[in-house]
Amino acid sequence: MLHRRHLIAAGLATALAPRLSRAAEPGVLRIGYQKNGILAVAREQAAIEARLKRQGATVRWVEFSFGPPLLEALNLGAIDFGQTGDAPPIFAQAAGANLVYAAAQPKGGSGAAILLPKGSTIGSLSELKGKRVAFAKGSSSHNLIVAALEKAGLTYRDITPVLLAPADGAAAFAGGTVDAWTVWDPYFAIAEQGEGVRVLAQASEITPTNNFFLANKTFAEEQPALLDGALAALGEVAVWCEANRGSVATSLSRITGVPLAATRRTVDRIRYVIAPMDEAVTAEQQRIADRFHALGVIPRPVRVADIVWQPRNTNNG
Repeated sequence: MLHRRHLIAAGLATALAPRLSRAAEPGVLRIGYQKNGILAVAREQAAIEARLKRQGATVRWVEFSFGPPLLEALNLGAIDFGQTGDAPPIFAQAAGANLVYAAAQPKGGSGAAILLPKGSTIGSLSELKGKRVAFAKGSSSHNLIVAALEKAGLTYRDITPVLLAPADGAAAFAGGTVDAWTVWDPYFAIAEQGEGVRVLAQASEITPTNNFFLANKTFAEEQPALLDGALAALGEVAVWCEANRGSVATSLSRITGVPLAATRRTVDRIRYVIAPMDEAVTAEQQRIADRFHALGVIPRPVRVADIVWQPRNTNNG
């Protein structure tokens, strides 16, 4: 069962933090994060704070429930830096958002799946035809369901999309008003422990799932040393996470309130790494963008490489 206290603790009810300042603050890095992954661990360890202190800067954290509202805040200049899955930056770029890709977490988002509720008779991806499938519009789960349909020889028009933010998707799934739910960890890990819940397909079986670190473009241009410093700190956190998965699970369970068993599942599915936006990752992101444009989901074609940040040689300590 999806206990509401777990959903709230996991940040499912959080959308956009109120009263965010839109003005850049000199010497302050404002980070948008979700209660999961490298950024959550970095926040608990104060790793970025320690790194940027040497540069005379401080850090402010703002919590979000999923990628699209985080990128909206990034576009508006309400935050300077954040992490999302693969689809949100594409939707943001298509809308003309003022942001850049700063780094990637290749294959870091494989903890996502298409889930079936108790009593479902669906046995294959092809049997999603004509079904009501819940997912968050513009999120990584949006890309996952589209890619899964393609693999099954179906099209986006073959299902009835039910566009729901994670908290609402969880409620619809638990209430039996949708036939399937496409979602990422830790929501996936929480849900799969429910009685009778089945995994129809995991992201790792469908398509590469990369995560991305993005920055407000103006911030990246004006304060590249702070961005470099943050990425360097995150690289160190990623190495620690890879070597200390048990400690990561314990920390994230404490941060989110999600039971340790579910958090361990989440951690086991994450690849902790911070890497540049190389040609392979950029090309995969471009394939997703082309897929969405061909479906008419985004209004215009985008060229992902146009907003890949080119780091300067900066002295970040």
